[in-house]
Amino acid sequence: MPLVANSDLPAFDRLREEGGTVLPRDAALHQDIREMHIGLLNMMPDAALAATERQFFRLVGESNQIAQFYLHPFTLDELERGPEGAAHIERYYETFDQIRRQGLDALIITGANVTRPDLAQEPFRDPLIRVIDWAYENVTSTLCSCLATHAVLQFRYGCKRRRLPAKRWGVFAHRVLDRRHPLVAGVNTRFDVPHSRFNEIFREQFREAGLHVLVESPRAGVHLAVSEDRFRLVFFQGHPEYDTISLLKEYKREVVRFVAGERGDYPPFPENYFRRRIQAVLDEHRDQTLAAMDRGRPVPPLPEILIAPGLDNTWHDTAEAVINNWIGKVYQITHHERGLPFKGGVNPADPLGLH
Repeated sequence: MPLVANSDLPAFDRLREEGGTVLPRDAALHQDIREMHIGLLNMMPDAALAATERQFFRLVGESNQIAQFYLHPFTLDELERGPEGAAHIERYYETFDQIRRQGLDALIITGANVTRPDLAQEPFRDPLIRVIDWAYENVTSTLCSCLATHAVLQFRYGCKRRRLPAKRWGVFAHRVLDRRHPLVAGVNTRFDVPHSRFNEIFREQFREAGLHVLVESPRAGVHLAVSEDRFRLVFFQGHPEYDTISLLKEYKREVVRFVAGERGDYPPFPENYFRRRIQAVLDEHRDQTLAAMDRGRPVPPLPEILIAPGLDNTWHDTAEAVINNWIGKVYQITHHERGLPFKGGVNPADPLGLH
């Protein structure tokens, strides 16, 4: 159902240009359709703020045909921002105090860049814990993406992520382990998910914490898991929200870092992402770049215009289906009387009624 443009956030205009249904707030007020209010705690750095908004807004807007979706982006004051990012947040974002006063039906927490060897040393630790604790008691379900999953596992469950020998980077095949769970109802039993991370929470760690693993890859590990009650916390370790070109942009950024001397090796390709023809184009670009650097000449630009049209997206449909299931279950729990004495109308021990 449509997103409601409840602010002047540029993401709404971009989604309209892509063909998405975005209603002006005045028009939405005249429609007799249930509202759902979904928070987006966006902890991404300035350069990725807007793209992250669009990616998650798009997934929500393409989901269940049952409600008008009001998206409420906010962030943490403790995250360092440049002038442009700070201005964007000041103009378009809400504060956590406003979020708490208004309430939410569901919450999405994005990843973040980290600068310390231990997440407990990051400046976002205490404010993120406050958000997580509030949401656990007051929001029907919270979806944690990538770094947010690692942070919640450490801060709430005492489960620390482990460093990988090399970056987990690319598009990987996954299999559904529990086909009975509502989040994967009607989803393909095998599907792709992009990953991009240096650290991992392994299956045995999820299980030792009392959590339930729903989707896993033999190569990339756990992607989707849920809290002990099967719904209040939803954990993504991959990036199903990624655009088709997201990994290309990451690859380009790593090439720029190499040229600037910020990494010692030329970046490898993300796994299972570039087709052979594209790899050949990028191999030629690498050779030209290295030759230019040896001669002290400007390096050639990455030929994105030749590459982007040949990229495949093999994950978006499944991502949309999972979010659709998540939104639908949040709606069912939030908007249908269950007669249970708990904030939000959810039995904390069994919100899905599975037991």
